[in-house]
Amino acid sequence: MKKWKLALIVATVFTLVIAGCSKDGNQGAPTNNGEQNQQGAKKDVSIKMFNFKVEIAEALNNLVDEYEKETGVKVEVETHGGGEDYGALLKAELASGSEPEIFNNGGYVGLIPYMDRATDLTDEAWAKDLIESSKNPTMVDGKLYGMPMNVEGYGIIYNKSLFEQAGITEEPKNLSQLKEAVEKLNAEGITPFMATNEWWSLGMHLVNVGLANQPDPQKFIEDVKAGNATFKDNEIFKQWLDLVDLIFNNAQKDKMTSDYASQIANFSAGKAAMMLQGNWTQADIDKIDPHLQLGVLPAPINDNEGSVLIGVPSNYIVNSKSDHPEEAKNFLNWLVTSETGKTFVSKEFKFIPALTNIEATENDIGQIAVAIQDKSPTALGWYWDLFPDGVSQGFGAAMQEYLGAQISGQQLLEKLDKSVEDIVKQ
Repeated sequence: MKKWKLALIVATVFTLVIAGCSKDGNQGAPTNNGEQNQQGAKKDVSIKMFNFKVEIAEALNNLVDEYEKETGVKVEVETHGGGEDYGALLKAELASGSEPEIFNNGGYVGLIPYMDRATDLTDEAWAKDLIESSKNPTMVDGKLYGMPMNVEGYGIIYNKSLFEQAGITEEPKNLSQLKEAVEKLNAEGITPFMATNEWWSLGMHLVNVGLANQPDPQKFIEDVKAGNATFKDNEIFKQWLDLVDLIFNNAQKDKMTSDYASQIANFSAGKAAMMLQGNWTQADIDKIDPHLQLGVLPAPINDNEGSVLIGVPSNYIVNSKSDHPEEAKNFLNWLVTSETGKTFVSKEFKFIPALTNIEATENDIGQIAVAIQDKSPTALGWYWDLFPDGVSQGFGAAMQEYLGAQISGQQLLEKLDKSVEDIVKQ
């Protein structure tokens, strides 16, 4: 199997950042005096990890069991995600006086409220192996404050068998071609899209399609935050509504009550031909039908060729205010340098690794990631983390109203503007 050309995946999406130098470190989890702990020897240490990645919750629990066997250090994992508001739950956790040693954070402006806790990881042994552009979300003043969890991509995942059944012989590349495919699917009695009501899928992933298609996404976002631009007057977002309408108007009847789990289960069972999702769904799909033949379409907003969207979904932050930040760093080092940890990253989590020292074959990470990698030269980026915390939740609420046909397209765009305005004014 070929190895992933990981630099290719992200080189077209991010601006490269020159990071500080790294130093070599000891493999394995050292004890307080720097010597490696005897394998399996119980240490009177327990650290906590606040995890938002629900897709890997089971595998992550298995991983920390292996870590305890090898090092004697217990890692307690608390997972919140999917329909839960991870950011609000993390804030509540910290406000209660609990300080998890490791927590997830998207970086960029989302990191600002946690800079008083974020530990400088620039000189960790694994930092030298990071894809340079994967450092961007947690680089502040030339220092690295997070370990990128992985690289991910999303687009319109489709069922090849259902496309064949509908007589669709070529992958749609633009919106007109996608509309033609929808018509063929409907004519065959096949539900075109399996939608979800999850705020994060709607408010982050779907809204991001409009953001990423801006001539200069970061400038547009800064202008919106400053009150110098709006969604309702933006031509790109007016075109983006055509894609949203195509998905919502050709989705399953119970779309308003379909959470992430039901979306994946029903799509995997062949109840719809397409869904807007990413390579993180591969493990859940495989549990239902590991033989399902899948591809990934770009997400187009007009008659120009669309793009898949690639980025770093989250980063591991080491909490300097926790009881055992050094043990947290030891765990992260083990995760990406030990054979056990690296195997979990690629084969169990099915991650596209953010580090060049972790090899991942097509069999490891699945056909969805392969399809995304094939389209990476024209990929666009992820921009929702450039908004303050709470904005994407507002986007999600507005999108849910539109999904339920409670507001018009113009009202949706106005509500996107208000979501930004309400947070920025605070």
